[in-house]
Amino acid sequence: MLIGLVGVCIFALTLPISKLAVEVFSPAFVSFGRAFIAGIAGLGYILVTKAPIPSWTILRRMLLIVVGIVIGFPYLMTLAMANGSSSHGGIILGFMPLLTTLFGVVRHKERPSKGFWLASLLGTTLVLTYALIQGSGSFSYMDFLLMTATIFSALGYAEGAELSRFINPKLVISWAVVIGLPINAVVTYITLPSNYLEVPLMYWQSLLFLGLFSMYIGFFFWYEGLSMGGISRVSQVQLTQPFITLIFANLVLSEKLEAINFIFAALVVASVFLGKQMLVKRT
Repeated sequence: MLIGLVGVCIFALTLPISKLAVEVFSPAFVSFGRAFIAGIAGLGYILVTKAPIPSWTILRRMLLIVVGIVIGFPYLMTLAMANGSSSHGGIILGFMPLLTTLFGVVRHKERPSKGFWLASLLGTTLVLTYALIQGSGSFSYMDFLLMTATIFSALGYAEGAELSRFINPKLVISWAVVIGLPINAVVTYITLPSNYLEVPLMYWQSLLFLGLFSMYIGFFFWYEGLSMGGISRVSQVQLTQPFITLIFANLVLSEKLEAINFIFAALVVASVFLGKQMLVKRT
């Protein structure tokens, strides 16, 4: 549980740090640049450990991780951070644990109870209600990006956690970022204008954090914790992520936090906790 919590704390910093990075960098450069950094780190780890190439079946399943958390989620999430606050995003993404379980149902033949579906519906309603209240009765472009990003991330989480039952969790994320390295290297180069070299060091440090920690090292702890303690049990520590994100949004970006942020964060977390207590049978 503690190992998984370390990963969650790293992930909770992703939104505030991404918001900081897009103040000077384009969303495309931030998302593909961080994936490029993670890919270089992953390649180094594979070469140092002399890890064997996984079977074709494993590599094919890793493509879902690449699509989910190496390309899809980072780009959509970074694009959202260029259009809104990280504290708002933290609450929308708070529904991710239940969505991850949902992908476990679809992809890995798990059978949830009726109570799980009711809790999922409640959580979805809460997230949509929060978005509508903040958007004065309508969904914003940022909400659409974040909700779509959540789908991609949940896909990558579920597939990565499942693969971690068969191979070293560190190799799961390492091979995933290496598989995506060619396309990420090309897009990073294309989106890197010469004037970025004059950007203050602080922003380059934020990009380095996103690449090394949010996209790579964080998964060492997250997948390791899931494989050691079980997906259903350990994934519950992710319930703390919305609150940690709210705190970091205030500390890093001085974003003003209102009562509605904490109220809906608590309600969404409660719905996720309720859903995770419901029986989920594996066929």
